[in-house]
Amino acid sequence: MDYERPLFFRVMQYANAAERDVVDMVSGNPDWAPPEALREGLREYADLSVEHYQYPPSEGLDELRAAIAAEHDVPTGSVLVTNGAGEANHLGMAVGLDEFPGSEVLLTDPVYPYYAGRAELLRADARYVAADEQGRLDPADVRRAASEDTAVIVANSPNNPTGAVYERETMRSLVDVAEANDALLVSDEVYSRFDHSGRFASALAFDSDHRFVTNAFSKSMAITGLRVGYAVVPEQLRPAVRTRHMLTNVACSRPAQYAVLRALRETPPEYYRANRELVADRIGTFTAALDAAGADYVTPEGAFYVLARFDGYPGTLANVERLIDEAGVAGMPGDAFGESRTDWLRFALVTPRVETAAERLTEFFA
Repeated sequence: MDYERPLFFRVMQYANAAERDVVDMVSGNPDWAPPEALREGLREYADLSVEHYQYPPSEGLDELRAAIAAEHDVPTGSVLVTNGAGEANHLGMAVGLDEFPGSEVLLTDPVYPYYAGRAELLRADARYVAADEQGRLDPADVRRAASEDTAVIVANSPNNPTGAVYERETMRSLVDVAEANDALLVSDEVYSRFDHSGRFASALAFDSDHRFVTNAFSKSMAITGLRVGYAVVPEQLRPAVRTRHMLTNVACSRPAQYAVLRALRETPPEYYRANRELVADRIGTFTAALDAAGADYVTPEGAFYVLARFDGYPGTLANVERLIDEAGVAGMPGDAFGESRTDWLRFALVTPRVETAAERLTEFFA
């Protein structure tokens, strides 16, 4: 899979330039409100004294790190606050390639394109392990693909784009494969609050020097613009990770961390449950329309994306642009995610206009 400029931006620009109304189902920007406690935290921050406008600790605000550590039952010293999950994943892959033998990164197919882009940027050898028809990853396939050349194994659960959720047995097996091949498992769990199956298991359930877990508040608190993520880092990798983070970012936004800390402390479970149920309702609405349109699809177990295949309509960029022009719905081409889903289109259900999009797709493909 060759990585070029992300197709996300090209598709969004095409949709914005369209001469008709278009429902945007391209990117994963939540359309619901952030927690009220987060808004209050930002308002409160504006009136703080001048020292609060200076550099925070490079590793992140101590209280925020402690709160994250308590949530996951890990040592505070293992937590590093990052510039979103994007930086956390980059740190995991970069340090894994530096600190573990081998030059190979194992990725799934389909794969979120930024993982492939990072592998290329880091001049790693990318090798792809195909997910099954339901989008799930079989650890036995990963075990067969892994070798002494493997330095990093990347897992994402709940998964973008397939919606697959990896249960405890799968995560245990992936940690085992990393240990057996002296590699680092980078487990991206940014959609953990959107588990519709009830089977999600974090790699943090397993104590290992070979697992590097990433997450963020971007999706769970609907704040993709604030860029507050984190990594839970094995002890032997902490100096290298902190150094790379310091040289890249120095530190992350202090007011954003302050607001997230307040939201983390004060936001009730109902907030997360309501947003998860909202997404589940949208999945039902959208997949019903796919049924009416005669499409193949996999009902997502987690996250908020749906992959769909329409007979005789492969998931190319040209067909995505045609769908924008003729149906008024913008999705992502399946071939942006690798070779195994080139016949598919991916839709993000983070718009209140899911029902409108569903009606337009039904009419277009009827």
